[in-house]
Amino acid sequence: MTVPLPGPLHSHAERLSELADIGYTDIWSAESDGADAFTPLALAAAWEPRLRLGTAIVPAYTRSPACMAQSVASLADAAPGRFAIGIGSSSNVIVERWNGVPFEEPYKKVRDVVRFLNDALDGEKVKKSYDTFEINGFRLGVRPEQRPPILVAALREGMLRMAGREADGVIINWLSADDVSTVVPVVTDAAGGDEREVVARIFCCPSENADVVRASAKFAIAAYLNVPVYAAFHEWLGRGDQLRGMWDAWQAGDRKAALGEIPDEVVDELIVHGSPAACRAQIQRYFDNGVTTSSLAILPLDPDLDHWQAVHDLSPNAG
Repeated sequence: MTVPLPGPLHSHAERLSELADIGYTDIWSAESDGADAFTPLALAAAWEPRLRLGTAIVPAYTRSPACMAQSVASLADAAPGRFAIGIGSSSNVIVERWNGVPFEEPYKKVRDVVRFLNDALDGEKVKKSYDTFEINGFRLGVRPEQRPPILVAALREGMLRMAGREADGVIINWLSADDVSTVVPVVTDAAGGDEREVVARIFCCPSENADVVRASAKFAIAAYLNVPVYAAFHEWLGRGDQLRGMWDAWQAGDRKAALGEIPDEVVDELIVHGSPAACRAQIQRYFDNGVTTSSLAILPLDPDLDHWQAVHDLSPNAG
């Protein structure tokens, strides 16, 4: 399940235990404009020892390398064997517009942060020049009992291959169950056939009010898939013809027309919706095609949707 959950962070202890009670095994935090990625997981580390914790994702740009290493090591120390760090480039919107950090050479930046974390977690003094930054004498003072796996958020082939080659797994996002069959072999090939964890954030709205869900979902799709990195991703996946009208209208400044250009079939591919049973079957297709870990993100696309009923309806113990 994606966290933070609805409501203030201090109110989540019982809800986290409820997640574990009904069969959820993992919680995965995100970081954009709400809670940071580490605080909800730090609370969960203390409150609910049954849950595995992961970030999906922390932007590689928005913390200095040493600060990133300290945050990673601290949470790994708080939840030994239960924490995975997911690193990604994020987007030009979050990095550059919101954080004032140049969004330059994202592939190299993510690769360098992954390499630095591996070096720092070894416990040795790091004095090394990476392509995008230089470290002169940093030694990590926190030595977790168990080294956390490092996962890379990836869209297109370059980052997917880097995830397979240099990390312990990959985090994928905004794709259909069928798209998983395109991206996972790229990771596996780069890993030399070795297994890698494949974490997918899956957007869900268990509602049979299809017209309402589709209309609301188009706002989310337009917001994300007009970001250059996601537009390029879906062009690579072969969805260019379906999304061309939206992209053209968006570039022309006509947001209303852009929404109208999004085909219903694209919504149905990218957003899991329908009855709870239909949603669970669609989620299973992600696993059938190569996903090993899911992070469900329940979207309030239907105003009548009860979030916690949806959590129960989609839980591993449901059905």
